[in-house]
Amino acid sequence: MERTILHVDCNKFYASVECLYRPEIRNKPVAVGGSPESRHGIILTKNEIASKYGLTVGEPLWKAYQKCPELIVVPPNYPLYLRFSKLCRKVYEDYSEYIEPFGLDESWLDVTGNQQSGMEIAEEIRGRIKYELGITVSIGVSFNKIFAKLGSDYKKPDAITRIGPDNYKEIAWPLPCGDLLFAGRSTANKLNSYGIYTIGDLAQTDIKFLRSVFGKNGDTLFRFANGLDDMPVKHKDEIRDVKSVGNSTTTPRDLVNDSDVGAVLRVLSESVAERMREKGLKGRTVTISVRDTRLNSFTRQKKLPFPTNLSTEILAAGMELFKSNYTWDNNIRSLGISVSEFDFEYCEQFDLEGTAEHREKLQKIENTIDILRRRFGHYCIQRASQLSAATDLSDFNPREEHTIHPIGYFA
Repeated sequence: MERTILHVDCNKFYASVECLYRPEIRNKPVAVGGSPESRHGIILTKNEIASKYGLTVGEPLWKAYQKCPELIVVPPNYPLYLRFSKLCRKVYEDYSEYIEPFGLDESWLDVTGNQQSGMEIAEEIRGRIKYELGITVSIGVSFNKIFAKLGSDYKKPDAITRIGPDNYKEIAWPLPCGDLLFAGRSTANKLNSYGIYTIGDLAQTDIKFLRSVFGKNGDTLFRFANGLDDMPVKHKDEIRDVKSVGNSTTTPRDLVNDSDVGAVLRVLSESVAERMREKGLKGRTVTISVRDTRLNSFTRQKKLPFPTNLSTEILAAGMELFKSNYTWDNNIRSLGISVSEFDFEYCEQFDLEGTAEHREKLQKIENTIDILRRRFGHYCIQRASQLSAATDLSDFNPREEHTIHPIGYFA
């Protein structure tokens, strides 16, 4: 039986919810973002009116104001957005038990075998969300998750697009290869350098060539472009294993030296380590992500000799990765760090150098910090190094104020 997959995307989600609750700004250009005084004040989303000024997601607010001086910026209200996300999910549950979220504002649904057709269900969901919640959605209807996602992006706002076996070459193949899920900017640029510009070009490229350029990801790109994605939509009650824990942030100013990078990575490492200890996790692989002021980015990873959830060890590995891989051709705009490859069977070995005893003391210190912050708040205790240097970079709470890495599509 051919699958029927829907991808539902709430249009301009954060901004739509804010305009719903604030009718006085509904007919004005609105963006949801951080403080304009800080560089991690960026546009998270904007309404349709603001889009007409050429504003883009991720754009610094100072630049957005240059394009649209009358822009109204409201701070994000995540509890409210989470509530609306849950309300949307309740609507989806009337049509399927197989619901897989892709962030707060997007979800896949597998409605295969339903008495109604995929288009009929999509029309009902679109109407109900608008009537019951007051926001709009765009929905893609397809036979796999990748093309369903492509369909929800194809026409916006408040639209439905069907991409089936009979028409995917007409709809999907003329689109830029960068529109394909997980074909990011660097992948698209590399494809373009080989004369591969559209999804159709990619679909008709020799898979052996794609493997030679992208390794195993070449197979994935080929399959996605040809509509051969067979990844299932997960059951709504399925709990996916955590594969990694990470944080990233756009910094309030450009980072210009190793000291600046260390100040930011220390705060991020503490957030990651704290969340790992809460979950009882220890990991062996540390990964950093770096994006410079010209929007070039890279990731690097390092495997540790033993699993850890200590911020000092995570930071040390992150700084080692950074110093050995970055040459300061440009200043830095954003940083991220994560830990993966969790080990649940490792037993600490004592040695004559007292390594295990030292790590045990560090563990007690960080556990105590966790207790204090849970009782009295994040800022009740901070390291002296954060107070003595680069306080403009280290005075933030990444757990509550910055990006927490989601679980990936292949998890």
